[in-house]
Amino acid sequence: MEGDFMTLETRSADARAAELARVLPEQVARAQALPGYAAALAGIDPAGVTGRAALAGLPVLRKSDIGKAQAAEAPFGGYTAKPASGFAHIFQSPGPIYEPGEVAGDWWRIGRFLHAVGIGPGDIVQNCFGYHLTPAGMIFESGARAVGAAVLPAGVGQTELQVRAAADVGSTAYAGTPDYLKVILDKAAEMGVSLKITKAAVGGGALFPSLRQEYADRGVLCLQNYATADLGNIAYESPAQEGMIVDEGVIVEIVRPGTGEPVPDGEVGEVVVTTLNPDYPLIRFATGDLSAVMPGTSPCGRTNMRIKGWMGRADQTAKIKGMFVRPEQVADFVAKHPEVARARVVASREGEMDVMVVQVESAGADADRLAASAAESLKLKGRIEIVAPGSLPNDGKVIDDRRSYG
Repeated sequence: MEGDFMTLETRSADARAAELARVLPEQVARAQALPGYAAALAGIDPAGVTGRAALAGLPVLRKSDIGKAQAAEAPFGGYTAKPASGFAHIFQSPGPIYEPGEVAGDWWRIGRFLHAVGIGPGDIVQNCFGYHLTPAGMIFESGARAVGAAVLPAGVGQTELQVRAAADVGSTAYAGTPDYLKVILDKAAEMGVSLKITKAAVGGGALFPSLRQEYADRGVLCLQNYATADLGNIAYESPAQEGMIVDEGVIVEIVRPGTGEPVPDGEVGEVVVTTLNPDYPLIRFATGDLSAVMPGTSPCGRTNMRIKGWMGRADQTAKIKGMFVRPEQVADFVAKHPEVARARVVASREGEMDVMVVQVESAGADADRLAASAAESLKLKGRIEIVAPGSLPNDGKVIDDRRSYG
């Protein structure tokens, strides 16, 4: 199994480019034949799209484009190579946006990341990603299956039961959001229960350096990856912990936000990804995330491009407690309340946990009523802070992410 992953990860740049020149035109031709791409890729000669430079001449696809297409042609908007009934799973993410999924073949390529963490045969992965509607739980379960590890499908919540199950079955690895592992470890310490978890594969939010160090101090190697429901694994950390290595099944470009124009290596821009998945051939899919290309290759021996990891959003969308909060959700909340002039979501950290405060300009609002309404609109609970009318900064921000990613 080691060779299965490392053969691709350690190949030369020339070998990788030659393989890309072979498979990328096939993928563009596949996409061109789908209704979703009929207009965007009309007139393109797939044979000429053999690498990252040629991709730059194609239009960028945004999640909002897929959302509009899905509204017209449910559920996948004409962007998949198979009908909905041809997939093993259909997922719903906030929007709503629908994504397909398969069980076999490490469809999201998370096995590569888990292998880098050191997870494999003999491990039991406590999978604390959600299994309800959204795909994260199945994404990581598929990866665990690919590396030969067993899975405890734990999901989120019921922390005491999580601790008992981890102890009883002998969980050796954790998969989930960065913060929730601390909740489990703290609860285990409180209960006087010893756990065997020494490896952690986290995603769905930023792994802050102080939290990574706390896990290391507790004997847990914690590495993070960068993935989306649409694209699967995009990039991942290795034990070298020097940036994130781009996955072998995607092509990553860093572009100037709003233009699709590649920026020089090292400059921060928006992450645009082309996936080589034949079932869901997304071409130049704009993630809305910011990152930058790192020079050189990883000292771990993997030779693909590295990026600096997640460096914020190209728009104001923020990921808080593993959930995206978007400006349009804040607008929806404000629209429900005539007594609210403006609102701003503030994301911060307290005690190694994400915290969300919703600041509300109002002369006389009921904070409890607003808290329930905000949770409904934002799909996340937060504290309401009522401030005087006109006191929020006039800077156009509705989401203020005050967390440090350094």
